Amino acid sequence: MSAPTNKPHEVVERALELSRADGCVVIADEQSTANLRWAGNALTTNGVTRTRTLTVIATVDGKEGTASGVVSRAAVTADELEPLVRAAEAAARGAGPAEDARPLVTDVPAAPDFTDAPAETSSAVFADFAPTLGEAFARARAGGRELYGFANHELVSTYMGTSTGLRLRHDQPNGTLELNAKSPDRTRSAWAGRSTRDFKDVDPAALDAELAVRLGWAERRVELPAGRYETLLPPTAVADLLIYQMWSASGRDAAEGRTVFSQPGGGTRVGEKLTDLPLTLRSDPNEPGLESAPFVLVHSSGGDQSVFDNGLPLTATDWVRQGELSNLLTSRHSADLTGLPVAPGIDNLILDGGEDRSLEEMVASTTRGLLLTCLWYIREVDPATLLLTGLTRDGVYLVENGEVVGEVNNFRFNESPVDLLGRATEAGRTEKTLPREWSDWFTRAAMPALRVPDFNMSSVSQGV
Repeated sequence: MSAPTNKPHEVVERALELSRADGCVVIADEQSTANLRWAGNALTTNGVTRTRTLTVIATVDGKEGTASGVVSRAAVTADELEPLVRAAEAAARGAGPAEDARPLVTDVPAAPDFTDAPAETSSAVFADFAPTLGEAFARARAGGRELYGFANHELVSTYMGTSTGLRLRHDQPNGTLELNAKSPDRTRSAWAGRSTRDFKDVDPAALDAELAVRLGWAERRVELPAGRYETLLPPTAVADLLIYQMWSASGRDAAEGRTVFSQPGGGTRVGEKLTDLPLTLRSDPNEPGLESAPFVLVHSSGGDQSVFDNGLPLTATDWVRQGELSNLLTSRHSADLTGLPVAPGIDNLILDGGEDRSLEEMVASTTRGLLLTCLWYIREVDPATLLLTGLTRDGVYLVENGEVVGEVNNFRFNESPVDLLGRATEAGRTEKTLPREWSDWFTRAAMPALRVPDFNMSSVSQGV
């Protein structure tokens, strides 16, 4: 067996040379990861990994239209490269015409670093973070609490080449930190998480101090029944809800009358006011600190994404502008079907337009309400209204007269993020946040806290 080809751009070029299809897109993903894990105030594991995945997309023209075939494999050797290309071509020949077929993208300037070596992470990314984490362990131990969690950093260098001449590259760093503090008897638990590009802007000592305060709040327990409560949703919870909303914002599905964004009687709700607050929900591949791929990068077609759009430049897009629905997700194909502008998905999400107030300031102006930590196990109940259900986790706190007076039981909730935006009475300061539920798939988000006067806690949950 031959050794793997060392240079990813050469693999892309060779696969394109081998192609006999009418069109070809080759994507090489070079991924490196480094991680730390800890439990009970002590490191447990650490590791570094390297992987390469090669995706070949072949397009074949026929009398009835153009078909596409996609094959992805990891750790492809030089001897395995031609069989991979042939497998993609065979998949295309065996498929029917692709509904989303469009000419492959052309006329995008080549990346100047296309032939450079891939970027890599290593354990060195934790050089400053790890000693501070050790200090946090010592303080937690002295304070009678236990810290659990993990830190993960990955760097993916993606090389894309096409038979139409595109030569693009994107390096995507992605780091997550999740820290959980528990009382020794495990009856009290608090969570905090952060998203980072390089672990230079996260402070485990500050997170531990935050969690110590929350565990202190939980020393007093208050049992509350299900019902509707004024609720402060922190940025992480807002991110989890609005990311799901974005994933559900298909232009085609809306035009076909299947979603919350469908207009009764036909068409979409684009142009409709969703909230009286001057909020803008947007994505921008060049957002500072949340940078993402500036071109379409997809490995398979489905919904409102198309392999034929690979390489299409992405620009800043407002999904909701000043409270008004302004765009829905579309590929070139679904834009043609619906008459909506072309608006592919972008790998970050920002909600801004709120007041310059911190969550602590919003708590201080609350007469009586609930303060959440985070949401989890979020599932869709009704796509027509985007009704979601899920659970609260790791701390729900009762606020009275501007102060947190204790921890209450957890709840199951039933809410639609679209309805929540319409009912929210206050949005705070936008800040980078880590969505807890979706952190394995989506990490680049910036959100404000939201005040909702009647958040629906549909039943009591026994979870911690």
